[in-house]
Amino acid sequence: MFKLFKERPHDVKSIRNILSQFIKEKLQRAQGGEGANIMGVYIFINCSDAEKHLYEAAVFANVPGKFKLEEVQRIADDYAITLSPSFKCDIVFTDKFPPQADLIKDINAAVFISTKKSGLINKKSQAFIKVLNGEAEHESYSLDAANGRINIGREAKVQAAGNYMRKNTIAFKPNEINRSVSRQHAHIEWEADSNSFLVFADEGGIPPNNKMKVRTPEGVLIKMQAIEVGHRLQEGDQVILGDSAVLEFTYSGGNY
Repeated sequence: MFKLFKERPHDVKSIRNILSQFIKEKLQRAQGGEGANIMGVYIFINCSDAEKHLYEAAVFANVPGKFKLEEVQRIADDYAITLSPSFKCDIVFTDKFPPQADLIKDINAAVFISTKKSGLINKKSQAFIKVLNGEAEHESYSLDAANGRINIGREAKVQAAGNYMRKNTIAFKPNEINRSVSRQHAHIEWEADSNSFLVFADEGGIPPNNKMKVRTPEGVLIKMQAIEVGHRLQEGDQVILGDSAVLEFTYSGGNY
């Protein structure tokens, strides 16, 4: 009897081949567009924890730039596809695919090809949070203006005042490493008027409870003292929760 459903691949080579073939087809299609100038390939992976090591190996996650050079650049050379001199190849592990990305049927990944005509996927209304220190459920999280309020804290679901169940989208694991992260530590919101994301301290992130700070790329340290006053996030800002948990705000989604 024939198999009605094709099983998803469970080995590194197959995952890499399917991803590379998909990227080749998308690059060829973008190359044929009127006035298309290919600026970058954005790869998004949404896999289970059990499969993550396979996908990390497939995209050479531990060797920055290798997938760009050995896979994407090779495809461009073999098929005479013109890439911009400032061409980017970004890879991010996420729990949500951006709506502009094209899903790959046979693996847990999606791809967006950026051209001068299509623009970048990481517009102001889309960004990423990377976990630099501490143990969260994911290493990175995608932000979108349509997401609404994005809570940050220890544990995915916690009980707040008035029997309200709070869901932390960016959830730190309930262990000793994250002991200084409050269950209701902070949240991020999109502000349409300023076209930017703002981070706010919640009850657990202001004195006398656990503290919260933002360190800018220039080294300026901003202490969050009140829940009513937010900080407008800029590229490279680091949000420090308690003693050791650190998040980084970026529009790039990660470089591998």
